[in-house]
Amino acid sequence: MVKDGIFLGKRYEVISKIGAGGMADVYKGKDHKLNRYVAIKVLKKEFKEDEVFVRKFRSEAQAAAGLLHPNIVNVYDVGEDRGLYYMVMELVEGITLKEYIEKKKRLSPKEVISIAIQMCNGIEAAHNHHIVHRDIKPQNIIISRDGKVKVTDFGIARMASSNTINTAAMGSVHYTSPEQARGGYVDAKSDIYSLGITMYEMATGQVPFNGNSTVEVAIKHLQEEITPPSRLVPKIPRSLEQIILKCTQKSSERRYENVGELIQDLKHALVDPQGDFVVIEPQQNGGTIIITEDELDNIRDTYGDDDDSGDYDDEDDDGYEDDDDEDPDEGDVNSGMSKVIKIFTIVAAIIVLLVLALVVGRVAGIFQTSQKVVQDQDEDEEEAKVPSVTGKTKEEAIELLKERGLGYKIAAEEESEKYEAGYVIRQGTEAGTKVKKHTQIELVISSRLVEEEIAVPDVFGMDENKAQRELERAGFRNVVSEAVYSEYEQGTVLGTSPTARTKVSKDTQIKMRVSKGEQKISVPNVKGRTENDAKSVIKNAGLVMGSVTTDYSDSVAEGLVISQTPDSGQKVSPDTSVSIVVSLGKKVEQNIPVPNVIGASESSARKMLTDAGLAPDVTIDYSDSVPAGCVISCNPGVGSSVAPGSRVTLVVSIGPEQSGEPDAGTQTGE
Repeated sequence: MVKDGIFLGKRYEVISKIGAGGMADVYKGKDHKLNRYVAIKVLKKEFKEDEVFVRKFRSEAQAAAGLLHPNIVNVYDVGEDRGLYYMVMELVEGITLKEYIEKKKRLSPKEVISIAIQMCNGIEAAHNHHIVHRDIKPQNIIISRDGKVKVTDFGIARMASSNTINTAAMGSVHYTSPEQARGGYVDAKSDIYSLGITMYEMATGQVPFNGNSTVEVAIKHLQEEITPPSRLVPKIPRSLEQIILKCTQKSSERRYENVGELIQDLKHALVDPQGDFVVIEPQQNGGTIIITEDELDNIRDTYGDDDDSGDYDDEDDDGYEDDDDEDPDEGDVNSGMSKVIKIFTIVAAIIVLLVLALVVGRVAGIFQTSQKVVQDQDEDEEEAKVPSVTGKTKEEAIELLKERGLGYKIAAEEESEKYEAGYVIRQGTEAGTKVKKHTQIELVISSRLVEEEIAVPDVFGMDENKAQRELERAGFRNVVSEAVYSEYEQGTVLGTSPTARTKVSKDTQIKMRVSKGEQKISVPNVKGRTENDAKSVIKNAGLVMGSVTTDYSDSVAEGLVISQTPDSGQKVSPDTSVSIVVSLGKKVEQNIPVPNVIGASESSARKMLTDAGLAPDVTIDYSDSVPAGCVISCNPGVGSSVAPGSRVTLVVSIGPEQSGEPDAGTQTGE
């Protein structure tokens, strides 16, 4: 068990354990680089030394990492740190579909269809990448708190190929397809079968087959017909029941050709619940399936035959389920006689089940269907069944119609999001409908393929290489980068144009804005330049002109820059403001005229000089004409132009000269 608080890959913090499976534990974690919560699946200690398990764990990540869809639990990263093998996934808060069914007992038809469409959308995306899930079941479907349905655990998904897959079937036994139970060829139609079983459980509240052992349930998938959902829920819409029955046909050829066709019928069922539009091809051969001894051994080896608990699901509490199947219980009886008795018991059970199926089938009219079809054909030899020509070329469609004795009419040509030019988009009469021979079947032909628009992934915060891979994985073929300065680390993607979640065609050019790191500019020296020159230099340097103020200067000529802020040579961010001070030249003081103080009293004369900005000095002298205490004269004289603050001497009268008095001109002080 991984301790809480440990960091994996120097990036992912383990917060708490939220689930466990047979092979790995699941933890809630935090991606500190992108500041988001994630789910971290860590391979259990007992398996990390096993090269097979490690290879399988990595294979799970590689299969899932190629899928990016809103209805799939996305895989973000995979790595190894200090001997711990881990995978980082999208954290989905919610409950599993299994828990939701148990809570509500059974779901309404609209809920069943809505959830099924979202499941199908995610599975179709996987099939388009040639990935078969192989383990579709309610435990692997998560319903988030906002109602989004997501498919998880592509751990046993494998790249589909044209070769038969001879490995043992791995899906949970209640939802496994007949071909999986046999250990035979497994393809996308096996997922469709499991989807049908899951829809059956949603609609009825129970799985169609149960038993006392996994082997018994597996054999029922091979041998028994599914009880129609309407027998358990009489009010189930006809269209939904037919969809479920078509998905769960024993023969994969009688199921839907692909998930896209299933989605179309589910959407049709929403608007026409009681419609009879689902076409199930008639059974070509007898319904009895013989199980060989080798196949029986394969089933027994795959699922085990000693488990009588009736519960075979390996489920995580949080909806993140590991991809290991539980090892079959080892039996205590190993003698040859015990094996014979066991095989005999199974064969006897099969015979009893076949007899019961035959009786029930006759009562329900199941085995009379093929006879009725033959009788109808004999009664009306002039009728023909319309073949399915949608998705075929016009020439192929015409040839098929001719083989059935039917004509054709090109009703229209339309652009298509699915079919290339020259292919049939749809047909006027549904496949399987009986019409008179020589009837013209209307065909709508594709004029050109219009690619489906897809949403631009949100790659903000990723490094450039990972974002490139995410966009290409989404289907975009024209991705370019534009380097810009920012406060983010160099190489970090700041966004895209078009923006994230915008829906555009795959051919649209996606431009990523990638950070060059934070830009620093050296402030230029504009001292001694004219104001206009300084503004031009600052702007050309990528900076912004700030405030312009003025001041006197004894050393800088008028009109030139005295100083600047910030000072030259400092490193600053782009668009930083630079302020300057421009010189007014030397400051010239204005001269002041000496006011007329002649005849004024000493105090008045002093005030007049002080108010004019001059400094008064006082001397005394005799005067026969000027009264004592009044100004006789001043120096500089009245009207003289002097600098501010200059001293002006006032000569104040002390009256007429008398004998015995001090000599004229003697200063008495102020």
